[in-house]
Amino acid sequence: MANELVQKLVSFIGQCRRIVTIATKPSRKDFIDLAKVVAAGVAVLGLIGFILYLVFNLLLFRAV
Repeated sequence: MANELVQKLVSFIGQCRRIVTIATKPSRKDFIDLAKVVAAGVAVLGLIGFILYLVFNLLLFRAV
């Protein structure tokens, strides 16, 4: 049981080491493009959340 756990751990460490050696740092342009896409996604989700907030609070639960 312990031997199996050690083998899995060694395999996992080997896979992590391979990923780190293959991975490269993105160029500045790639990083800026990715940041723009993420910012647009956050803005869209925020807008959807705000619209839902308005619908539920102003239209559906309006105090009479």
